[in-house]
Amino acid sequence: MTGEDHSPKPRKGLGFQPSLKGRALRLLSQREHSRLELERKLRPFEEAPGELAAALDFLQAKDFINENRVVESVVNRRAGKLGASRVKQELQSKGIDGQAIQDAMLSMRETEVERAREVWRKKFGAPAEDAAGRAKQIRFLISRGFAAEAVRKVVQGEVD
Repeated sequence: MTGEDHSPKPRKGLGFQPSLKGRALRLLSQREHSRLELERKLRPFEEAPGELAAALDFLQAKDFINENRVVESVVNRRAGKLGASRVKQELQSKGIDGQAIQDAMLSMRETEVERAREVWRKKFGAPAEDAAGRAKQIRFLISRGFAAEAVRKVVQGEVD
């Protein structure tokens, strides 16, 4: 044996620090992350140029990073509370491909009125008594990312 030590070296006096792959796997075990999200979160821990890209390429090749699962996860978690435009914005911020976002939005827009009605029912439960109350309900649903047409139908009490 040559006396070389190949064990992980402590960084900045903090004791053992996991590798970039280890950190990425820990993040992925909590929820699905896009490649862009992992890059943002792990960039401060990269010690050598290209090290992070190589680790993420490896994880993507092994299907630990999967864009379709990220889209499904976000839609499943957020669709019950948010409209299609807010979910679209969240997916865009995660660096998801435009076509994957468009496909997800098509399915969400089919149920936009029902989802808006359920969010409205949980928050308000009854039609507004006056114009100020209707305006408040409209602002609430619009801020949640529901389409204006869906909001109008819900607040006016239209049934499809």
